[in-house]
Parts: sequence; structure tokens; C-alpha cells
Amino acid sequence: MTPELDLIGMVSTDLARTVAFYRRLGIDIPPDAEREPHVEVRLPNGLRLAWDDVATIRSFDPDWTPPVGGARTALAFRCADPAEVDRWYAELTAAGGHGHRPPWDAVWGQRYAVVHDPDGNAVDLFAPLPPAES
Repeated sequence: MTPELDLIGMVSTDLARTVAFYRRLGIDIPPDAEREPHVEVRLPNGLRLAWDDVATIRSFDPDWTPPVGGARTALAFRCADPAEVDRWYAELTAAGGHGHRPPWDAVWGQRYAVVHDPDGNAVDLFAPLPPAES
């Protein structure tokens, strides 16, 4: 059997802020989950997304240290249309998310933007651009 991607796990330095950020993006996270050291949800497509606080990670990996430099992973969220990319970018940055790349029309045919979550992970927002008129 080939291994199957089942869970994306991230480390959070402040689970309450992290949970609030992803709830704002529409992830259905149970009430009071931010009070737990491990938060895990199953997304509509079956993939699981999880966050652990630093203490939980260090409980089995005592030498764990946070990465330095830029984000090493990105979660990409497809939006309904280009205007939604702009709207979500504005909403997330107004709520305290770090706007890394404001919305732009990418050469690969998408409206694209990048916001960082509370721990500096890249959250990409994208939507297909309408076909160019000839």
C-alpha cells in the first residue's frame, strides 16, 4: 500500500489566535477547541488539519525549535472568484493577519494573495481569473 496523505499538522505558539484565524476562514472548529493542547478537524474533502501547541510537540520531541526564515509551508484556499480573494485578504489583514502579498493577477491565470497566520505560516488565497477578451 502506498502511504496516503491524511493529516496536515502545524505547531502553534498561541492556539487561541490560530483557531480564531482559521475559523474566520470558514474551517469548522469545535467550540472551546482553543483550550486544548491539540486541535484536529476533518475537512469536507476528508483531509484532517491539526494544530499542536509547543508544549505538546516538546513532550515527544524535547529538542524541537521553531524554524527560522520564511514560511516553509502554505495552505492554499480556493475562493469563489477574484473579488473574493480581495475580500478575504482585506478581512484577514483587518483582523490582524499579516499581509505578506496583497492581491495581484498572477501570470498563471489566477487572482492570488498571501496572508500569514499567527505563526507565520503562509495562507494563499486564489481564484481563477476570467478568460481574457479577444
